[in-house]
Amino acid sequence: MSFQAYLDNIEDKTGLTPREFIALAKERGFDDPSTKAGAIIEWLKQDYDLGRGHAMALVHVIKKGPKIDAKHIGTSGSHRDESDTLWLDGRKNRPETSRQPGPSGVAPDDRGRRPS
Repeated sequence: MSFQAYLDNIEDKTGLTPREFIALAKERGFDDPSTKAGAIIEWLKQDYDLGRGHAMALVHVIKKGPKIDAKHIGTSGSHRDESDTLWLDGRKNRPETSRQPGPSGVAPDDRGRRPS
């Protein structure tokens, strides 16, 4: 699953966009550089029933913002992302360019998945 797919799945499960989670984390002081990932993971588990993998995706955007390492861009496999910048404002607000056909010529559906 790509990093962006983790964020999209979190939105599906909770109804909150990554940017909304960033705001909630800031209200709780979790944006402080000294905050450990474990505290954020525990909050996300207790309040939103998110597992560790999904919580870690949010930890990244809360602590480091939307940029991800270029090693995840365009690599083969299911964990690749199309951009080094994650979309934080919700799937419905994503620019149409992210729904353009991929290398297979098939455009993704509203969940970012390409039909098999």
